[in-house]
Amino acid sequence: MATATPKRDILKTLRSEHDELRGLFEQINATTDRAVKTRAELLRKVEAGLLPHANWEEEVFYPAIGERADRDGKKAIAEAYLEHHAIESVVMPEVKASDTASPEFAGAAKVFGEQLDHHATEEEGTVFKLARALFSAEELAQFDQQYQDWKASAAGLARVGAEKVKGAVKSTARTLAQ
Repeated sequence: MATATPKRDILKTLRSEHDELRGLFEQINATTDRAVKTRAELLRKVEAGLLPHANWEEEVFYPAIGERADRDGKKAIAEAYLEHHAIESVVMPEVKASDTASPEFAGAAKVFGEQLDHHATEEEGTVFKLARALFSAEELAQFDQQYQDWKASAAGLARVGAEKVKGAVKSTARTLAQ
């Protein structure tokens, strides 16, 4: 008797979220400096999509891969962590500190989108390939369910909330320094 292949797959979910974020940046890049409300709303959607995604990867997915990975795999995970840190600590606060009616916002948002696309493309080509080799289809389905549960949990919501506060503090500091 053949077993059914699990329909859930964390790699498909994460790739779909990457694509959604890429689409939001395409929309941001298509705006003009007069689209203040649109830019602010799109940036809010980016943050709402990015923070749970990145935090779950950092808390759960990357450590799980690291436990099974060889040296090259651990190196890929270290690179992914650092790319997350660069986006969360430098690029995103810079964008959030920019006036959405300015060309500086447009430039910072473009860099943000490029950094995110670079990370997502590299992650999809390296980390996802590694995960597919290290985990069974059932394990990938379990990760997907765990991710959905985590996003709705008090712990997940608290972590994302804390990251929003950290980001707001960093953005405020950048604004004050300008």
